[in-house]
Formats: sequence, structure tokens, C-alpha cells
Amino acid sequence: MKLSTLLACPTVQTYPLTAIIDSALCIGAGGSAGTLADKPIVRNAEGRLIIPGSHLKGRLRHECEKIARGLGWAVSRSPKPSDMVGHYRTPTHNESPHCLISEIFGDASLPSCLIVDDLICIIPPSELPHEVIRPGVTLNRRRRTAEDQKLYFLETSPANLQLKFTGEIHLVNPPVYATALICAGLQHIHALGGSKSAGLGWLTWQRPLNIPIAEGAWTVLGGASS
Repeated sequence: MKLSTLLACPTVQTYPLTAIIDSALCIGAGGSAGTLADKPIVRNAEGRLIIPGSHLKGRLRHECEKIARGLGWAVSRSPKPSDMVGHYRTPTHNESPHCLISEIFGDASLPSCLIVDDLICIIPPSELPHEVIRPGVTLNRRRRTAEDQKLYFLETSPANLQLKFTGEIHLVNPPVYATALICAGLQHIHALGGSKSAGLGWLTWQRPLNIPIAEGAWTVLGGASS
């Protein structure tokens, strides 16, 4: 179903997101983009830097899974389809074939109720400094040495510019606990993209997030231990 069709439905909830990049960002695109980098940074058709919605959604699911397990809920084991449908107790059903994470993010037999847009840099390409190329070398984890002839180059966004990336998330008929879990998951995301351990991709979310949490949502989520 197209997003334009979903947005015409009154049950769709839309909330803005703004990420402020505190360091350089390295989310690579496949193939060459006219640069010397082996891994050029991903851009949209207008040449603007973006954080792909699929990348953010995958990271958000991972963080929400950790929170749900911490609250005592059984969570399906993705991404193997045969391990993602079983028998689970969820806040909305006494027994369901889908865990509470699948009810938000979907699984092999259930569509996701969450749609995440690409987050797009608000500064046009013409106003950004030239590309930043960083060298790197592949490491041999067994020998703990650098591999021979394995030099590569990464393209990153300019560092220390506090770049703002904006977009939206859309919830289609979400369960009552969805916004609470999503808000908590977002607060656990402190970096995106590659080379996070080297200090790339660190970010903060502009507050307030403007995602209202349903009354009693955390009480419902805390019911796993009861």
C-alpha cells in the first residue's frame, strides 16, 4: 500500500523526528558516486545527505527488542522467518502468533504498523564543505594485524557542523504501547552508520520528540512480570 493512501486514513499518526549529528556521519551507499571513496556516503536524488529510513527502523527495532526483553516479554528471533511466528503473550492478546515487537515492526506474516521516512539533511549540498575522505585498513581479527593490500577509503559528512536531519515516522493502527516503546528505543540510539567505535555517527535527538505516549502504556508493558 502506498504511503499516500495510508496518510489519507484517519487512523494514521504522524510524528516529526530531528537528529543532530554531533560528529561525522558514515552511512555508505553501494557502488561509486563519482568520488575516490570505496564507500561513498548515501544521498538522495537531490544530492542531499540522508539517513535511510530502513537503517533507522532496523536499529530502532533492535533497541526496542532489548527493552521488551528487559521488561520480561518473550520476543521472536529475527530474521529467520520460521523463528518469528509462534505462541506469545502480548499486551493486546492473551495469546498471539506474533510477539509485541512484531505487532509494531512486522514479521514474515504480519505487516508493520510503523513507517519510517528517510531523515534528510536540511543544509543543501551547495552550502556544505567538500567531501571528506578517511583512509582505513582491513584488520585480521585472528592475527590482530592489518591485512596486506587492504587499504580503503570512506566518505563521511563534514565533522563538527551539528548537521540536522529531519523526517517523519507514521503509525498505522498501532497498539496502545507502541509510542512508549518507540520513544524509549529512540533514546537508546546514540549513533548510526558505520565506524561508530571510531567516533563516527554520534547524534542527539532534538527535544521534545513530540510523540505522545498513551496513558497507561508503561503499565501495560510492565505487565509481563505479573
